[in-house]
Amino acid sequence: MDSDGDPRDPARGERADPRVERRAPHHERIIFRLALVAGLPAVIVSMTLLWLGGYSGKLQWTLGLVVIGSWVITALVLRERVVRPLQTLSNMLAALREGDYSIRARGADREDALGLAFLESNLLGETLRTQRLGAMEATALLRTVMSEIDVAVFAFDDLDRLRLVNRAGERLVAQPAERLLGRTAEQAGLAEALQGASPRTASACAARSTSASPRRRARNT
Repeated sequence: MDSDGDPRDPARGERADPRVERRAPHHERIIFRLALVAGLPAVIVSMTLLWLGGYSGKLQWTLGLVVIGSWVITALVLRERVVRPLQTLSNMLAALREGDYSIRARGADREDALGLAFLESNLLGETLRTQRLGAMEATALLRTVMSEIDVAVFAFDDLDRLRLVNRAGERLVAQPAERLLGRTAEQAGLAEALQGASPRTASACAARSTSASPRRRARNT
């Protein structure tokens, strides 16, 4: 009795070789083949009339080469006209993924299918650019506010490494931010503040007390 996961050819019921993988033709090849197939009937008719029309051999070969050459060149041009805009759109999406929002596609037009795709990609880039500028402004404002307030603020990541400290925090531990950032809570002398209930009063810096509400990033469960 065969198992459910037995790979077999659905047409003949024979076991298929797992090492043999059928590779689908590339999009460019499909377009080129379709262009050749579209012009094939006209080429056949032209060649038939040319060879059965009683023309001289020189004229037959000359016109035959012209017909076949025009057929192949037209197919290549059609392939290029289809593939090139897709490559442009792909490059633009790659730039957006990497954070470059300055690239814009030409030929955006609501009345054209391809132009509509370009238009939507341009609008997507503009939206991402606006969101990025807003996030940068919000971050700058947050850093300004945190640097000016008198409450000591320490921000740690999931690995208990210090990622953000304001001026009040520097004064509290008597160390500059350049030495604190990247250190663990234990190395910065703040491991005790991350343990236990919150808020609470903790002792810090030579018998001096300060009211603190230690916070840390919530870990994913």
